[in-house]
Amino acid sequence: MKRVFIPNRGEIALRIVRACRAQGLESVIGCSQPDRDGLAARTADRAVCIGPGPAAQSYLRDDIVVHAALGAGCDAIHPGYGFLSESPRLAARAREHEVTFVGPPPEVMELAGDKLRARAEAERAGLPVLPGQEVQSSAEAVQVAEGIGYPVLIKAAGGGGGRGIKLARDGAELRALLGLARSEAGAAFGDERLYVERFIAAARHVEVQIAADEHGAVLHLGERDCSVQRRYQKVIEEAPAPGLDPGVAASLRDAGVAFARAIGYHNLGTVEFVLDADSGEFYFLEMNCRIQVEHPVTEAVTGRDLVRLQLQVADGRPLGFGQDDVVLDGHAVECRLNAEDVADGFRPTPGRLALFALPERPRLRVDTHCFAGAFVPPFYDSLLAKVIAHAAERDEAVDVLVQALEDLDVEGVETNRTLLISVLEHPDFRGHAVTTDWLERAIA
Repeated sequence: MKRVFIPNRGEIALRIVRACRAQGLESVIGCSQPDRDGLAARTADRAVCIGPGPAAQSYLRDDIVVHAALGAGCDAIHPGYGFLSESPRLAARAREHEVTFVGPPPEVMELAGDKLRARAEAERAGLPVLPGQEVQSSAEAVQVAEGIGYPVLIKAAGGGGGRGIKLARDGAELRALLGLARSEAGAAFGDERLYVERFIAAARHVEVQIAADEHGAVLHLGERDCSVQRRYQKVIEEAPAPGLDPGVAASLRDAGVAFARAIGYHNLGTVEFVLDADSGEFYFLEMNCRIQVEHPVTEAVTGRDLVRLQLQVADGRPLGFGQDDVVLDGHAVECRLNAEDVADGFRPTPGRLALFALPERPRLRVDTHCFAGAFVPPFYDSLLAKVIAHAAERDEAVDVLVQALEDLDVEGVETNRTLLISVLEHPDFRGHAVTTDWLERAIA
């Protein structure tokens, strides 16, 4: 690999540009028209416009992405996260043109992206899965739900990342939601298949970071807790997961490795689990075949650059370290600073940043593409920055993060800063008593 095409935007595109530079690789940003003046496009060795603002006409066009990469003389594509990062079609197109895709093979990505196939593979690998199955009709869904016990979740077989999920508390609600869920699944994923699964009320969301190369090494880099969520979207993440029984943590990590090995995974990925906070039992959810938004907390506690590892593995090289070399140091917490009006239903607030000044201090890392004068476009997610604190103890890391949020200056758009501080200072969060439904019940 010599030159990497990055069809993405924002802080992750900038993050990959910098990792390429550290790895001695050239970088080419594939950006939309509104992002041509963005920090990633300015920082890369070259920038190529791949279409207008709407993602469906630019970042989501796998044909345009591959042709632009070839035209720029790139021999690799790093998709980042979001957009086409988990697209088997993009990975297959890249392979057809002998361009390295920084991620797993398309066959593995297709398997992991099909939640029903992934569940079956998890069971074969000996991982616990929640009771549930695919349903074809309302009558079958009700029959399955009555066998499992209400409440249940309706999930899209082709979905992921918290999208396409609906909660049904009884048969009437299940019947009412099933048709809507099917049409939404078809529109969002091109796949109308649905399955019904047991819902755990007191649930924690815990995920295991996997690193695997093409030479047989499959390792974990610890776990993260992502239980502070709103509508299945993560708000705050931390590593390692706080308050976990050491035996449960070890079992989670082993289960993540077992699943990745079973499906022939290589490159970096994340195996996600739901943990019953009452019983301590955990169940396989899905695997994400990409770098995660929250990867910096794992980098902080392991001291390893995950994006450089992605590039290294994609280039056919071994990881270069073993499981015993993975040592977790201290605790890291990350929050997502978004341009949104919390008081107005979390409405995105695009606009020009009149002021954007983030504090610089020890034990603090800020991943951002924003600066004073930058425009926050209305076409994409509202993430402004990821603010990460790392310290020897969890409470200390949280204190550093709160102080950083209190000291930052952002003008021109509304942000969720006040909400983030409220969460970080809440006794439930400080006491490890947070589940996936906590934020909407307690604060938002």
